[in-house]
Amino acid sequence: MLLRHIPFLKAVFLHSITAFGGPQAHLGMMVKTFVRKTPYVTEEELMEYNAFCQLLPGASSTQTLTLIGYKRGGVPLAVLTLLIWILPACIVMGAFSFLLPYISKKEIGADLFKFIPPMAAGFLGYAVLAIFSHSIRNTITWVIMILSTGITYFFFGRPWIIPALIIAGGIVTNISKKRIPQVEQTPRKIRWWNFWLFGIIFIVAGIVSEMARKNDWPDRKPINLFENTYRMGSLVFGGGQVLIPMMYEQWSIRPEAVRERNPDAVEIDQESLYTGMGIVRAVPGPVFSISSFTGGMALKDMGTEMQVIGCIIGMIGIFLPSALLVLFFFPIWNNLKKYAAIYRSQEGINAVIVGVMIASTFYIMKDISLGEFETLSIVNILIIAGTTLLLHFTKIASPLIVMVCLLLGFFF
Repeated sequence: MLLRHIPFLKAVFLHSITAFGGPQAHLGMMVKTFVRKTPYVTEEELMEYNAFCQLLPGASSTQTLTLIGYKRGGVPLAVLTLLIWILPACIVMGAFSFLLPYISKKEIGADLFKFIPPMAAGFLGYAVLAIFSHSIRNTITWVIMILSTGITYFFFGRPWIIPALIIAGGIVTNISKKRIPQVEQTPRKIRWWNFWLFGIIFIVAGIVSEMARKNDWPDRKPINLFENTYRMGSLVFGGGQVLIPMMYEQWSIRPEAVRERNPDAVEIDQESLYTGMGIVRAVPGPVFSISSFTGGMALKDMGTEMQVIGCIIGMIGIFLPSALLVLFFFPIWNNLKKYAAIYRSQEGINAVIVGVMIASTFYIMKDISLGEFETLSIVNILIIAGTTLLLHFTKIASPLIVMVCLLLGFFF
């Protein structure tokens, strides 16, 4: 059965090794790869998946891609999609936990990756153009989009801002009940096993981790590491820009405060964590893959085999709750869609997403040299405009654009 999905899985793999720029830019690449190049989903479905995932804790771009796999082939294909998406980045980040002592402390890959930010802005610009006509159709959606753009830009990085805007947008478009009538649909059966599994793992991991600490179990660090990572993956809203500060507080700041009570707490020195933060920005794929790096660094003092296990624990701990939550709540979302209120909410939610993407484009561009009358600024402007136009008007594959930008950074 899975053989017919090989072209789709190949597309997922190519996406995983070329998806630079964070979750917002990832969405632009998804539009190109999974909607325009080969219509695995429609633009409306992709927007719905992305908006739904923004309401859940965890890695939103990972959850969105997992839902595309789920739509194509159910849970088995969703799991395969998830693994193919996360493995390349996690393997690279895990390898860096071994290579860190041999890496220069200077910013890694500054030249090679210097044109990735303007490229990411171009991908975002393309995504806005691609979905604009489907999402902004009347006065209220224009108002929601403009307000969402301004609010997101000025409060960018706050974990509550995007979920709050999505909820507000859905409420606003429910004020009028005339445009979208009630449409009845047959509710789908909800499978509770993955939600129970999510909750059981969360509770058991917390209990066992605390028992290991109180009873001073030898070699308890792997247990504590899994609990820490699974908890963060279960509770983080706002993506990688929120996850990284949580990791910094948990593993670099907190161990100092609890040194007397818990001398063997999982700890990662600040300099190593700062280096990991820089590396993950230059690696394609999900930002959450930094957990593979932190897992390896947390157990590096226990030997090579345990360091490898630490990388695996970090990867599983951070992505497992995202997968369990999205695969549980999506059938519930589908059941709720039989109510007209949800259809009306979609209109406002889609307008919010467009506003968030426009704000993300401007936010990325504010750190890119554009206004100076120098060669670098001109090249940056050309890359932003060229990426947007090539994606919109040609069938050039996203990986080729990424490779060109990397080569420009290497030779320019």
